[in-house]
Amino acid sequence: MRNRYLDLLRALAIVRVVVYHVTGWASLTLLFPAMSVMFALAGSLMAASLHRSGAPAVGRRLRRLLPSLWALAAIFVPAMLLTGLPLTPKVLLWLFPVADPPANYWGALALSPIWYLRDYLWFVLASPVALWLFRRFPLPTLLAPYCLLLTIELGIYPNPHGILREFGLYFGAWLLGFAHQAGMLRRLANRVLIPIALVLAAAGGAWILAHPGPRGYDLNDIPLGNALWSAAFILVALGRAPATAAWVDRNALFGRAVTVLNRRALTVYLWHMAFVVALTPLVDVVGWSHQDPLGLAIRVVLVFVLVGVVTALVGWVEDVAAQRPPELIPGGRRPQVPAARRHAEARSGDDRPAVPDQQDRGSGVSVR
Repeated sequence: MRNRYLDLLRALAIVRVVVYHVTGWASLTLLFPAMSVMFALAGSLMAASLHRSGAPAVGRRLRRLLPSLWALAAIFVPAMLLTGLPLTPKVLLWLFPVADPPANYWGALALSPIWYLRDYLWFVLASPVALWLFRRFPLPTLLAPYCLLLTIELGIYPNPHGILREFGLYFGAWLLGFAHQAGMLRRLANRVLIPIALVLAAAGGAWILAHPGPRGYDLNDIPLGNALWSAAFILVALGRAPATAAWVDRNALFGRAVTVLNRRALTVYLWHMAFVVALTPLVDVVGWSHQDPLGLAIRVVLVFVLVGVVTALVGWVEDVAAQRPPELIPGGRRPQVPAARRHAEARSGDDRPAVPDQQDRGSGVSVR
């Protein structure tokens, strides 16, 4: 049985990401560090899949991850090629983004969320070895990404490769997901978990206050503060996660919304930034400034409406990737399936990718 509390966390993260991208409110990154939370949830699911089926879980995860990217690329890559993007072998990175795939002047911003798939891909590939190490040396393995990030931020390891910085920033959250799946966080007594969380939050908060970024206290500009603050949040959010949250489905509409956001997480994440960018000129045309609550609310609603339309058009790709019957709007009543098929679906696991937000390395515009 699915834990609807975890589904709720993922759904809230998706909504928070979209609202943040429209409003630019830095306080949202502190209130809900969605990126790290989603990597922690994904790490927990990845650990469960590896425990259940071993190395083949990597292939299944990639199978669920990449088709939504290919659907996006099928539309945007030809459009970029027609508007100035050089046709080079690097374009093939849109099929398997182990590095940032190329984009032209407008695509670099509209498609900036691709960073997430790049990091997710590397974390999935690293997970079999990481889980082996975690099971044998849990604490050193868990601390390693944070130590790596600390050496980078203190200048001990200057100019690291981009993906190493990402491992330092987010792989710790992924490993906390391992700890959640293993039940380690749940077994921590309050007298241990709460002080650890408070120390991490205090250290992260102190670093954030001492190292404000160009947008003030936006976590996306403060990697070490982000990692520490997020770790504290994850410890509490997952360490004290309820076994279930049946109340989520007491209201049918709310429960359906949570289901849709979970089943269409990748589609919403990959497409929403293009609509945020497309609607930005309305700020000047209509006069909707970032200080105008009504204008911001209208833009948020418009982005969700447009994302809803494109999700209805291409969201079924996520169903096909997960080997589910395609649905226009997920969460409706499904016909009974044979027991053998139910068993096969249970073995494959429900390990859809989680969604988040991040910063566009090339333009400096926040997309986290």
